[in-house]
Amino acid sequence: MINSKLLQSRIENKEFDAELKEIYGAEESVLSSQRARYRKAIAKFEELFGEGDVEIYSAPGRTEICGNHTDHQHGIVLAASINLDAIAVVGAGNGDNVDFVSEGYDPICFDVNQLDTTEDTKGTTTSLIKGVIKGMQDHGYKTGSFKAYVTSDVLSGSGLSSSAALESIIGTILSGLYNDMSVSPVDIAIIGQYAENVYFGKPSGLMDQIACSVGDFVHIDFADPAKPIVTKINYDITSEGYRLCIVDTKGSHANLTDDYAAITTEMKQVSNFFGKEYLNEITMDEFITAMPELYGKVGDRCVLRAFHYLTEVERVGRASTALRDKRFGDFLEVIRESGNSSYKYLQNVYSNKYEQTQPVPTTLMLSEHYLKNNGVCRVHGGGFAGTIQAFVKEEAVAGYKDFIEKILGEGTCHVLSIRKQGGVKVL
Repeated sequence: MINSKLLQSRIENKEFDAELKEIYGAEESVLSSQRARYRKAIAKFEELFGEGDVEIYSAPGRTEICGNHTDHQHGIVLAASINLDAIAVVGAGNGDNVDFVSEGYDPICFDVNQLDTTEDTKGTTTSLIKGVIKGMQDHGYKTGSFKAYVTSDVLSGSGLSSSAALESIIGTILSGLYNDMSVSPVDIAIIGQYAENVYFGKPSGLMDQIACSVGDFVHIDFADPAKPIVTKINYDITSEGYRLCIVDTKGSHANLTDDYAAITTEMKQVSNFFGKEYLNEITMDEFITAMPELYGKVGDRCVLRAFHYLTEVERVGRASTALRDKRFGDFLEVIRESGNSSYKYLQNVYSNKYEQTQPVPTTLMLSEHYLKNNGVCRVHGGGFAGTIQAFVKEEAVAGYKDFIEKILGEGTCHVLSIRKQGGVKVL
């Protein structure tokens, strides 16, 4: 740990620029912004807890690249961490207390030995922190008290997984403070999912947590969700002259729980027809061969969504191989195919409950009209509302951002990079 006042001074003097470049890149304007952000966070920690010895941790948000709605069927996903992150200034705890303050929210304080969860605490940040601590203990890792101030630029409600970034940073803090940074990123992800499922009360898959915790492009095979096979793919899309854009369509996720749940339910109707629990247990040949008997026995949308799954897992393999082989044009074509399948077969671009409210298809229409051969776009994440994703040629980014924001509003188009690191101890 380093004294907080000394750390502020050393950051201002650019003594830790090498560490910051590893995470945020070498562009001076970005480094300058991060120096200021880190110093401000340390100052806020001192305001809350006083001057003292501290460490700083970081965990990124994530973007889903390919594999839309396959993880809950034990499928395959390609995801990546992004250059928006949560950072935590952390000091040793006072006795047995966890003292936690997230920018813009009320302070949290609880006894680290009191990790019970109740219906009243579900859906709260407190439940996530307690869940991660309990999960670490259940996995045989050491835990203890700490005090932390967290600030995040991972956009809440954007499909970039601000909650998974928080879970990842708590796990990384505990790995650093009590386990010599020995907890694997995949273990931190599994523990984060446990916290979200059991303590927070949200039945999420594991993709978000793995992408945030591991970093870079990650190919994830969920055939055994308890032991996912995670493969990092080191690839810099900026070397191909492209940037990643995430566009906020301004559509609300409120009242869409039934729409998300229906995807899992309807896919399972098809797998159950074959006497299987998940779609990863059947093949495309079996699916097509059974179509005369299957057709009419389950809903048409069930069939369409199962077809999406079976073709999407194949696309994930092609997209990952294209990145490894540095065939970026082939990668973009797979992303175009994946987006089309999500639109036509998975059908998660708008809710049938609000057929006159279609912000995702409208934003895709505008993007395809503007970009033409300068990029590809698709629905992002769970769908129905929220965000779209676009890979855009560098020379078209400024014009695309201006075009979209004139319609959707300032600050709706976020130009991002793929981050190589997942959850890390920065300083």
